[in-house]
Amino acid sequence: MSQRYSRGTFHHVIGKAAVKGRCYRGLSITRSVQDNQFCAVNPRFIAVVTECTGGGAFIVISVRHTGRVSPLHPRVCGHSARVLDVKWDPFNDLRIASCSEDCTVKVWNIPPNGLKADLTSPSKDLLAHGRRVSLIEWHPTARDLLLSSAYDCKVFVWRLDAPEVPVCVINTHSELVVCLSFNADGSLLATACKDKKIRIIEPRTGRVLQESCCGSRKVSKILFLWDLKMLVSTGNSCWNQRQFALWDLVTHTLMFSVVCVYSADVLYGVCVCPQEDLSEPLLEEDLDGGSGVIFPFYDADTHMLYLAGKGDGNIRYYEVSAVKPYVHFLSEYRSPSPQRGLGVMPKRGLNISVCEVFRFYRLLAVKDLLEPLSFCVPRKQSEGFHADIYPMTAANEPAMTADEWLMGQNKGPLLMSLRPGAEALNTSPTETETPAYQDTEYPPDIIADLQDWTEDDTQSHDWISSRTCCDLNRTEPPEVSLHQRKETQDLLEQLKQRDDKIRELELELKNMRNHMRASF
Repeated sequence: MSQRYSRGTFHHVIGKAAVKGRCYRGLSITRSVQDNQFCAVNPRFIAVVTECTGGGAFIVISVRHTGRVSPLHPRVCGHSARVLDVKWDPFNDLRIASCSEDCTVKVWNIPPNGLKADLTSPSKDLLAHGRRVSLIEWHPTARDLLLSSAYDCKVFVWRLDAPEVPVCVINTHSELVVCLSFNADGSLLATACKDKKIRIIEPRTGRVLQESCCGSRKVSKILFLWDLKMLVSTGNSCWNQRQFALWDLVTHTLMFSVVCVYSADVLYGVCVCPQEDLSEPLLEEDLDGGSGVIFPFYDADTHMLYLAGKGDGNIRYYEVSAVKPYVHFLSEYRSPSPQRGLGVMPKRGLNISVCEVFRFYRLLAVKDLLEPLSFCVPRKQSEGFHADIYPMTAANEPAMTADEWLMGQNKGPLLMSLRPGAEALNTSPTETETPAYQDTEYPPDIIADLQDWTEDDTQSHDWISSRTCCDLNRTEPPEVSLHQRKETQDLLEQLKQRDDKIRELELELKNMRNHMRASF
């Protein structure tokens, strides 16, 4: 593989595994052959799918409960067959969903202080699939929406605040769906299928908007690159080489007006016509001749892509951009211990005092070990807040309700700053409706209300909350507040446009210099 090296802010990012005392030992990790991650993490708890005789179970332990885990530790054991996937609710650290070979999807409420006894009664028991359920995924911006996929080739959208029947059914696949991925606002769903096709689907109606015929390429995993309007897929080439590919999701446009107004990734005054298929990838790179599935992980805040193979001991990471050559190789973490699955800590759970930008939890089945792996930016002085590596990130608050999404609204995620004392920022429109097919991101607009937020026991020295109530007692006249918000919105739009232009010109200049050097 021809690797292009980056010289940006994250060129020197290093991966460092936790010492033995900071790991979680004694976990009976599942031996399932399903190509899932088997681990889910939030700032309070870690969930790991475990081996269980006579049914299916997973264990939930506190993030701070390091060291050896007792074999008698309580488990969530309400499934009658092997558990295949678990996912935490992104807006509720005490709610988790699981799916199983018993053809069910169950939703569980975890006590704030953890499990004191085995949990066997779910809060929701979703029964509609005819065969074992292999995948589940939460909606990224709407509350109480869960998506599931099973071996019956159907994808269901469940509403958890309503009767236990699917509100949307996607029945466009002829073979097993092996991967699902939402875009930033949940208006598009990407699927990878065993028929070697990638589909972009409108999840409310099940209508296929784009489709790629990968030919001899086998696609195993797929992931939206939210901020770049791209899609990354991993799989195998016709020569059985593991590879990843980047796909462009920019749609063709047909102008009907002489004047078009541009505003921070939103295009007005045009008629948007989605392209018929994803004909060819922008970039295709071979990795190696391994046999394990490659899991892609993307950090939109740092534009970093992590590729971790099942059964591998290494993790490659890259920096991705919207202009050629698109991908810059950064480095590779190597370990002699192979990983069976991985969990990822949300950004709000990272330790910003050591400049940590990403954290994996590696399942090492050979050692029955769960090993935290931190990726940090080395700095001479790590004290204080480094705004260049911690931009605004997705908050743990929903941008809209399930009703609003089902009625056709699309809203981007609420944003928050990791800076201590900062407030959450709403990037979503409050009243405007957008077409279901339009993948739109909006500029910052509304300051979110944090008056109902209270501290809990998740506040520790290694988990720094950025949502405090220091400025909530401040009151301003409504007209002044609205005027300030409008000025803030205009300034942020101008800054974003200038930053994008500067970044693009710098990359073009860099590529031109490299080309001139190569020509001499």
